[in-house]
Amino acid sequence: MRRTMPAAVRAAFDAELATARTATDQAVAWRAAERAHILSQPWPWPHTVVHAVMLRRALRERDVVEAVGQVIRLAVAGPGSATGRYPEGNTGRARVPLTQPMPVPDDLAALLAR
Repeated sequence: MRRTMPAAVRAAFDAELATARTATDQAVAWRAAERAHILSQPWPWPHTVVHAVMLRRALRERDVVEAVGQVIRLAVAGPGSATGRYPEGNTGRARVPLTQPMPVPDDLAALLAR
């Protein structure tokens, strides 16, 4: 496991997370959160932070299913990343199975491959 995010990944992660936190359009915010999640998976703390942001958004939207799913994911995100046991490409949303790998968007795959 790499200890720190490479600078290019960190920059993209920070940009996506900022959009996820501030976007007023729900679809834009969730897409950014999902992309931040994919970028964060190899690193325990950033991965956990993304799930906290997702939980806050779910609570703001009064989405009970998403909120409960995010609480569960908050508990497993850090340990999963620390042990390398995370489903690559998974968007992190509650309506996606917790262990289901998913395709990584090409632009994010390129960043993560560096």
